[in-house]
Parts: sequence; structure tokens; C-alpha cells
Amino acid sequence: MSADEVKSRGGLVLALLLAAYIFNFLDRQILGILAGPIIKDLHLSDAEFGAIGGLAFALLYSVLGVPLALLADRTSRSRVVAGSLAVWSAFTALCGTAASFGQMFIYRLGVGVGEAGGVAPSYALIADYYPPQRRARALAIFSLGIPLGLAGGTLIGAYLAAWVNWRVAFMTMGVAGLVLAPLMLLVVRDLPRPSPAGATPLRRTFPMIARKPTFWLLAAAASCSSLAGYGLALWTPSVLERSFGFGLIERGQFLASIFLIGGTAGVFAGGWLADRLGQSDRRWYAWLPAIAWLITAPTFALGLLSTDPWAAWPLLLIPNALNILWLGPVTTAVQHLVPQPLRSTASASFLLINNLIGLGVGPTLIGALSVAFTEQFGIESLRYAAVSVVGFYLLAAVLMLFAARRLRADWVDE
Repeated sequence: MSADEVKSRGGLVLALLLAAYIFNFLDRQILGILAGPIIKDLHLSDAEFGAIGGLAFALLYSVLGVPLALLADRTSRSRVVAGSLAVWSAFTALCGTAASFGQMFIYRLGVGVGEAGGVAPSYALIADYYPPQRRARALAIFSLGIPLGLAGGTLIGAYLAAWVNWRVAFMTMGVAGLVLAPLMLLVVRDLPRPSPAGATPLRRTFPMIARKPTFWLLAAAASCSSLAGYGLALWTPSVLERSFGFGLIERGQFLASIFLIGGTAGVFAGGWLADRLGQSDRRWYAWLPAIAWLITAPTFALGLLSTDPWAAWPLLLIPNALNILWLGPVTTAVQHLVPQPLRSTASASFLLINNLIGLGVGPTLIGALSVAFTEQFGIESLRYAAVSVVGFYLLAAVLMLFAARRLRADWVDE
């Protein structure tokens, strides 16, 4: 494929990968907006629902990400992404049939198995199609799947559940993803890339990144941010229900507007700023997220503690823009810690740490804290459980500032 063909096809590939990523987060966020009816119908405690939303998904999602990324690096990244989309969509549809905590836990495990193969190969495909000076913006556009998926899952899930029930919402999302999977398989193509010489990508990549302090600092910082971010994404709809008295449609509209406006602006700004500033100094790929997280922590806390929905909306809009600004800069930096043939495996190694801590701990921790705070705070226990995790954004900022000090030394130029 010529350079002009790669450039012209890159937009279509990015659009389809973005569509798959939107479904990735549609299928995650629908669980949060439907927490109320699911907890009531399946007779769940906050701790059990937190385990379904966090631990169940994160267990296999995190662990299988590395072998599936290794498979993608050794075979076809595009086929791994398409196959993963089909698997997670099928299990999302099955969630609509769950009749107990155990069944829902197993089906969410299955969703995690599918989604494990979607993100890291997509990062690598985008890095193949886009040159370094445009890569952070391309990865930021791909990362728009997070706010678009969060907003869509929140709004569509709320309306479907209100019109029919929560089970139909899961089934509809799952079937839609199954329809997209064959199109992905037909259109998205891998570009020729050098074959890894000598040892397998896994055996080459781990020792390479393990020797780079930047990798561990980037992963630890992102994990702290994700712990708070994933936990708040799952539980904020329930905070709006219990502490603000919002109905299902009201909280769907409230959160969808925040995710769509704030999240979209934050993700794109992160990629655009990183491409502009990072060319002069690589440390901006770490400085930008650190600055964003320092603002995220206090604004999130103020928004959650507000008693007026009109005041809460702008206060929650700001951190929902800034808390995911890191995606474009940090995923680009991780891509540049290793040579080109090893990118999927490096990304999966980063995601393994990020998701085990972020997804595995965040939603589960808030649910457990809500139960622990019930005696002291009653119906407000979930609000204070959510506020208690925003301090992780401050820790993330400190770790990212340390990463900035080593980033230029560990960067691999093309």
C-alpha cells in the first residue's frame, strides 16, 4: 500500500476503530445508569454491584489483554479487534438474561474477555497508520470513544429501560455490536510491519519496558486516575438517584450531557495540545495530564458534595473534561517506549496494570465504602464513598510529574 493510500485509508480505519471503541464503553456504562433497577431486580447490595461493575469485568479483561495483544502482534491486529468486538457484544446481550448475582458476574466476565482484545491492537493499528507528528491527535480521536460511549450508554440505556426494561437495553446494545463486527473484519486491514527478530514480542517487550522507570510511573499514574474515574463513572448515576432525587431519564440526560460535552472536549484537547507542545519538549506528554488531574480532584469533590443540581452540573463538567485528557498524551508516550513491532504488547502491558487497579479496584472500592459508611451517613453513604476516591487524582498528578523527568531519556524515536 502506497503512502497516499495509507493516508487516505487511515481516516476510514480510525472511524471504524472509534465505532468499536464507542461500543466498548456503551457496554460498560449501561451497567452504571441501570444500577437502580438491576440492584432492585436482582436483590444486590452495593458491594455486590460494585464487584459486578469492577472486579468481574477487570479480572479477565486485564489478564487476557497481554496474550491477545501478543497474538495481534504475531498475526493480525485487525482480526483480533473484530473477533473481540463480536465476543464482548454477545456477552453484553446475555447480561440481559441474568437472573442472579452469579449469572451477571459470569456474563460480565465474558464481556471483559471480549474487550481484552480490543484496545491495545487498536492503539497499534492507529500508530501504524499515522505519523508521529499526528499520532497523539489520532489516538485522542480514537479515545473519543470513551466520552461518546459513556454518553450514549447513559442516555440510550436510560430511555430503553424507561420505555421497556433494563434487560432489553443490554440485548439491544449487544446485537448492535454484533452487526458491526463483520464490517470491521472486511474493511480494517493491517499494514506491513517488520517481523520481530529473535525472541517473541512478549519476551522482548517486558524486559525492555521493565528497565524504563517512565513506563512504571506512567502506568501507576494512569492507574490511580482510572481507579477514581472508573469508579465514579459506574456510581455517579446512583449518587444522582439517591442524593439528588433524579429519576432514570433525568440522570441519563444530566450525565450524558456532561460526558458528551466535557469528555469530548477533554480528550481532543489532550491530543491536540500534546502534538503541538510535545514536539518541542517530550515532557509535555506527562505535564499535561498532571496539570489536568490537579484541577480534577477538587472540582469533582465540590460537584459531588453540592446540594444544588444547577451548581453540580458545571462543577462535574470540568473534571469530566480533565480526568481523561491524559488518554492521547499518555498512550502516545507508551507507544514510543518500544520499537514499532512491539507496540501492541507494550500497550497491553500498560493496560494490564491500568485496568487491574483502575477497573478492578475503583468500582469495587466505592461499593464497599458505601456499605461501610451506611451506619454513619445513611442514604448519603454512597455520596461520601464517591468523594473519598477523588484523592487518587492528586496521587496520579504527583506520579506523572516524576514520569516527566525521565520521559525524554526513555523515548524511542522512529
